[in-house]
Amino acid sequence: MSNKLRVLVHGTGFAGQGHTEAFRYAGAEVVGIVGRTESVVKEVAEASAIPYAGTDWQQALDHCQPDIVSIATPGGAHFEPIALAIAQGCHVFCDKPLTESGETSQRLYEMAVDKGVKTAFAASFRYMPHVIHAKKLVAEGMIGEPLEVECISHFNLERDIPYGWSHRKEDGGGRLNNNFTHKLSIVTSVVGEKILSIMGEVRDDLVRAPIVEGVHNFKTRRDFIPKDINAPSLKWGESNVEWTYTVLAQLQSEYATRPVSVLFKHGGLNPRFHEDHIVFYGSKGAIYIKGHYGSGPLYLYGDNQEWCELVLPDEIAVNIPEVEGDTERNWRYLIRELVNDISGKRVAPYQTFREGSQYQQLIDIIRENNHLVDVSHL
Repeated sequence: MSNKLRVLVHGTGFAGQGHTEAFRYAGAEVVGIVGRTESVVKEVAEASAIPYAGTDWQQALDHCQPDIVSIATPGGAHFEPIALAIAQGCHVFCDKPLTESGETSQRLYEMAVDKGVKTAFAASFRYMPHVIHAKKLVAEGMIGEPLEVECISHFNLERDIPYGWSHRKEDGGGRLNNNFTHKLSIVTSVVGEKILSIMGEVRDDLVRAPIVEGVHNFKTRRDFIPKDINAPSLKWGESNVEWTYTVLAQLQSEYATRPVSVLFKHGGLNPRFHEDHIVFYGSKGAIYIKGHYGSGPLYLYGDNQEWCELVLPDEIAVNIPEVEGDTERNWRYLIRELVNDISGKRVAPYQTFREGSQYQQLIDIIRENNHLVDVSHL
C-alpha cells in the first residue's frame, strides 16, 4: 500500500488533466477520474495512467476511497459532487468559481467547517511570480503607504466561440467568475485580505453564440468556431452573463492608515490599445506589473522618480514550480500547499472555501447593478 495521499478527480478536460499532473507533482497519487461521457473518461484515464475511470461520482467515491477530491468541472456542476465528498470526509480542491451562487457556496463552506475537512479555492493567480514579488515589496515599504490599485484588461475574445458553460450564469459562466476572481485574489494577496466595500456595473456585450457539437476541452474551444457564421442551418444560444465589468472596492491593509481604493476594469470582448496591467500606487512610489494577471515584467517607481524594471529575487524564483503555462504553474503551487497542509507540514495561509464563498457573494452583489444613481432629471 502506498503512503501517498489518494486523489479522485472530477472532470476530464483541460482543468481535470492539469489538476492530475499538479497533484502528482505535489507527491499525491491520482487513483481515479470521473467524467460525463464513458468513452472520453476512459480515454483520458488511459492516456494519463489513472487506474479508475467512471461516470458515477458516488460510485467512484465508494470505490476509490480518496483522501482528496479535485473538482475540475464548470462552476454550475460543483455543488452536489463537493457536498457528497465532504459528507465522506474528503478534503477538497476546487477551481473557481466555487458554485454558481453565493447561497450555495456558503452552504458548502459551512459543510466543510462542520465536517472538519480542509479546502482550497483555486483563484490561484496570486501565485504568479511577479505578484509574489509585489507582495514582498509592499510589505517592505517600498511604495510607502498603499493608496490605490488599478487592474485593467481587455481580452478581445472571439465573439463566435461556441456556446457553452461560459455563456450561462447557471453553469458558472461570466467574466466575474472567470476573471475577476483571479484579479481580486491578486490584489488582496498584495494589499490585504479584508474587503471592506464593493460596487460594480456589468454588461452583456455578446448576446448570443453559435451552438456547435464536439467541444470538450475548454482550451481548444476556438478550434470549433464555425467557418460560415452566417449559415442558415446554424443554431444559436443566448448569453445571460456579463462580458464586461467595472468594479470599485475598498480594502483594509496593515500597511495603510486608510482604506485602499481598487479599480477593476475588464472588457472581455474589447480590443486592447495599451498593455493590460496591474498597478499598486503608494504614498512614496508605485509598482507596475505588465499583463492582465501580472505575468510581468515588474517595474518600481521610487525615489529617483523613474520606472525601473526589477529582476525576480532568487528566493521567489526557487519556489516556483517549473511547468509550461501560468494556469498549470499556479495550480501546482496551490495544490502543493494543500497537500503539505494535509500532511501536517507548516504552510502559509492559502485561500479556502471561506474565500470561495465570499467571492461568490460579492459577485452576486455586483451583478445586481443597483449602485448607479439616476441623474437624468438634473
